[in-house]
This record gives sequence, structure tokens and C-alpha cells, in this order.
Amino acid sequence: MQNFWNERFGGEDYFYGVKPNAFLASQAARLKPGWSALSVADGEGRNGVWLAEQGLDVLAIDFSEQGLQKSARLAASRGVSLQTEQADVYAWQWDENRFDVIVAIFIQFASSAQRPALHRSIQKALKPGGLLLLQGYTPKQLEFGTGGPSNVDNLYTAEDLRHDFESMKILHLCEHESSIDEGPGHSGMSALVDLVARKV
Repeated sequence: MQNFWNERFGGEDYFYGVKPNAFLASQAARLKPGWSALSVADGEGRNGVWLAEQGLDVLAIDFSEQGLQKSARLAASRGVSLQTEQADVYAWQWDENRFDVIVAIFIQFASSAQRPALHRSIQKALKPGGLLLLQGYTPKQLEFGTGGPSNVDNLYTAEDLRHDFESMKILHLCEHESSIDEGPGHSGMSALVDLVARKV
């Protein structure tokens, strides 16, 4: 799997583009400079670098060395800095109450069997009052074929997320169909689900 992502991120171009995810950018007003942020599976850095540009103290983790190297280059080109760490999210040390915000954009490498534990780890690592910003594809995305996993087991619905994050205060949860433009990897009409939740 690591070879897969290193190959995907190995070219000069940015597979998912260099602009932040549109849903994430739409949540800018919720963020505060100085906050500690974790960007999970940050890939080539488009989201982690954007968070750093908002004045947050960012740790970006990813399985791919190639992706993290490109993340560092993107940050340098934008005049910001962020920490990067190569990590397997299933084996990583999720320190309790560490982050003010955790960003999880299209982290749909997890199967339905793996997902609950990963989501519990995310909740554990948030500080009380901390925010989770998450976007993913719903099963209907298989009809569009404009990005994301080809296995329905890796996709989820709003109700799946409501169940996994039931201990958090749901501030926004919505399934919708929207066109996205995130490099060659995510492009076109897409079936999406957005979640904003606060740890209580």
C-alpha cells in the first residue's frame, strides 16, 4: 500500500492539486490562529499547507514519503512551515487531548471494519472543545466515478458518521452532490458527505 501511494505522489504534478479542499476552506471562520491542527493522510500537503496559512500549528501525517516531501516543498513555496511525519494511522500514537482541530479529508482507505477504531482514535486525540472537519464520499460516488475508492466498503453515509461520532456534538452533517476540482485525482460531479463536530 505504501508503494501505491508513493507511486501516486511520485510525479512532479500534484495529483490532488495544490488548492485546499473546498469544504475545508469553507470552514475557515471556525479556525483560530495558534491552534494545534492535525491533518490526517495529508498526501501532498494541499490541506496542511492551507491550515498553516491560516496561522495554525500543523502536523501533517501520511503513509507516503513522496507525498510528505512534496508537502514540504509546497509549504516552502507558500512561505509557511508545518511539521510532517510518516505514519501508519493504525499504528500511530494518537496522544489524548492533543489537537484543537483534526482535519480528515477523503481518508477512505479504511474499510468498514477498520473505520470505527480510526474514528475513536481521532476523537481521543482532540482536546475537549476541539473540532473535527471531515469530508468523504458516499456510496453513490461509485455512479460518478470522479475519484475516490472503487470499493463501496470504503465509503460512508451521514448516518455512518453520526453513529461513529455520536459522543460528539454534531454542528453540521450533510450529504450532497457537488462538482469538485482537486487535480486529476478528484474532478467532476461527486457524491459527498460533510461533517463538523465538536468534542464535548
